Amino acid sequence: MRSPRSRQPTPLTSGTQDLAVQLFGRQPEHVLALLRAAWPAAVGSELARRTEVIAMEGRTLRVRVPDAGWRKALHRMRRDILARLRQVAGRLAPSALGFHEGSVPEPPSPTMPRWDADLGDSLPPASVREAAQAIADPDLRERFQATAARYLRRQSRGPDA
Repeated sequence: MRSPRSRQPTPLTSGTQDLAVQLFGRQPEHVLALLRAAWPAAVGSELARRTEVIAMEGRTLRVRVPDAGWRKALHRMRRDILARLRQVAGRLAPSALGFHEGSVPEPPSPTMPRWDADLGDSLPPASVREAAQAIADPDLRERFQATAARYLRRQSRGPDA
């Protein structure tokens, strides 16, 4: 039998998991948005450019790939990809990946707008900024903060905003 200490998550995992659930809830469209934002950090920008996150079905994340070669390569990498997604999304992360062959659209732009430029003076709460410091990748940390700020801003406006 394991001791209670061995079951406790690391501070990084615990804080990120709790924050992801608090910010995004469990609504499928919110979880999918989080996973789409985390995908480039999980697979790298070059691979992300050649793939497209298309859906979350149950606990399986569906990803479009250009051909069988990419499908096989990503299938071999699935454990690492899932582990990286868990680091960002915690309990919201998928437990499996499903790959579908098809045409992958060209991404709109290679860079995301900075969250502070996108939101003007609207900063995410201090608790979000503090929790985001646990995300090692600076680009992913910035995207997380931008997403959290947009989500919280929308929530403060009410359901019809």
